[in-house]
Amino acid sequence: MNKRPHEDDVEFIKALAELLRDHDLSEIEVKREYGDENALNIRVARQITMAAAPTYQIAPSGPYQPGPAVAGAPTALVTGDPADDPGVVPSPMVGTAYLQPEPESGPFVKIGDIVTEGQTILIIEAMKTMNQIQAPRPGRVKRILVDDGSPVEFGAPLIILE
Repeated sequence: MNKRPHEDDVEFIKALAELLRDHDLSEIEVKREYGDENALNIRVARQITMAAAPTYQIAPSGPYQPGPAVAGAPTALVTGDPADDPGVVPSPMVGTAYLQPEPESGPFVKIGDIVTEGQTILIIEAMKTMNQIQAPRPGRVKRILVDDGSPVEFGAPLIILE
């Protein structure tokens, strides 16, 4: 491989660094082919300082006692921030939320469903990996706060269990 630097490469690297800054990206990786044995591999990265993610603590309320519930019945509209609800299940990662295992199948859970601890309640796709999100405790699905295929952030409320 020819080690001779290309003058255009310096401008190219500067442009990539500018893209990182302008679009708030963390890294870009590019491979340029100049011929049979002449290529340039570039990885431009920057460290992004993120604010501390909110933490959620759920106070124990004794053994779960399911009340009368009609499957699929809508719940009353709750005002305020859903993240403040003691039954919130927050997103453990950034990604895309999917409410069903496959496009043609039914959802993992619906409003009013009773879930057990460890039961898959949705999937978050992150970096082309499907991550099953499990119920942290048993309960009844009170609200589903994300749409199928919607992006989610770390700590964002996904579902509320009661």
